[in-house]
Amino acid sequence: MDQRLPDPELFRHGGFKVAAKLFGPAEDLRGTAEQVRRFREYAQAEDPLADAVVASMSSPQAKAAFEEALEKGVGQVRHPPREVREFFEAVEAAPYWLDHDRLERGARAITRTGLLGLFPLGDMSLMGGYLASRATKSLVATGQIEHMAGRRLIETAAWWIDVTTPGKLRRGESGYASAIRVRLVHAHVRAAMNRRPDWDYEAWDRPVNQVQTTGTLLLFSLVFVLGTQLLGIRYTDRERADILHLWRYVGWLMGVEEDLLPANEDDAWRLLWLLASTEFIPDEDSKRLAKALQATHDASPAGKLLSRVHSSISRLVLGKNNADFLELPNDLVTQGAVLTAAAVNFAAETARRHIPGATALQELIGTLERRRYVDRLAKIVRLDPTYARHMAA
Repeated sequence: MDQRLPDPELFRHGGFKVAAKLFGPAEDLRGTAEQVRRFREYAQAEDPLADAVVASMSSPQAKAAFEEALEKGVGQVRHPPREVREFFEAVEAAPYWLDHDRLERGARAITRTGLLGLFPLGDMSLMGGYLASRATKSLVATGQIEHMAGRRLIETAAWWIDVTTPGKLRRGESGYASAIRVRLVHAHVRAAMNRRPDWDYEAWDRPVNQVQTTGTLLLFSLVFVLGTQLLGIRYTDRERADILHLWRYVGWLMGVEEDLLPANEDDAWRLLWLLASTEFIPDEDSKRLAKALQATHDASPAGKLLSRVHSSISRLVLGKNNADFLELPNDLVTQGAVLTAAAVNFAAETARRHIPGATALQELIGTLERRRYVDRLAKIVRLDPTYARHMAA
């Protein structure tokens, strides 16, 4: 493993430095030594309830009971296996803080960003996530990084749209089911990695552990908000809080420990600092993953131009040192074009906030854009909402 030390440089240079100054908290929220130590303990924590369900899935009865409980609720399943019953009893015990009105408002705010909201997903969340090399080892272990990068990007985008669509996080809806199914995918991957004789627990921690799942949650929530703001999108304070509330509940469904679910934006910043100071240790596998993601962009219909835009956004946000380490192209012309487009977006967003009905219209446009995008994805890759391919792996 590369001996580069954990480096919160991500927040000292580039777009995140700007984001922290413009949108972040006024006070210093970096963790103390004791908080860092406590946070690192979660790197040895997995998801016992989901792991038990996966272990039971060799039984057709358990598989059938899981599917029925996912659709109808575990109370409607006759004599479910203990593992399935305990899993769904925990999932269905809605946390006291859950507010469905806030979920809807958060989903509408995300939907309003339309296809622009997908740029932070690949260029900031996925690319930035590759800096956390311990979290990438499960991906690397498949041995198919270069071949599966495109499929993974497509499936992640489709999943993200599903869980952020208004109304879809209600029990029995597709977003609710998708969040829980991905939790089971994580448990399958964890079981597969734990069976490997070459898994290095000392260097890589437990596979798909609680710290890593929390990192994924923050990349899709706080980093999404920061990324879209840097691209010119404007949110009210309530909209930002509602987006984080939505992802807090998605994290609950995905099995993130209650103590690691940020209740507000300050909590999210504290967790992001802890992740930056302990998890961003890029290595050669980080470079391989970044190269594979770039190749996926190159292969798109827009080809090289779109790839230059994606790389420029990543470089602006991740900062020079991290971008250089990941070997991202340094295209100053395209970076300038991205910043110009962000300024134009900001002006349009400022006007939207003062024009009656403009926000509702933008939500409608964003909804249509996202639907068409999912339809296009389905023509490229056969989307399987059950994730059967992952379950069988």
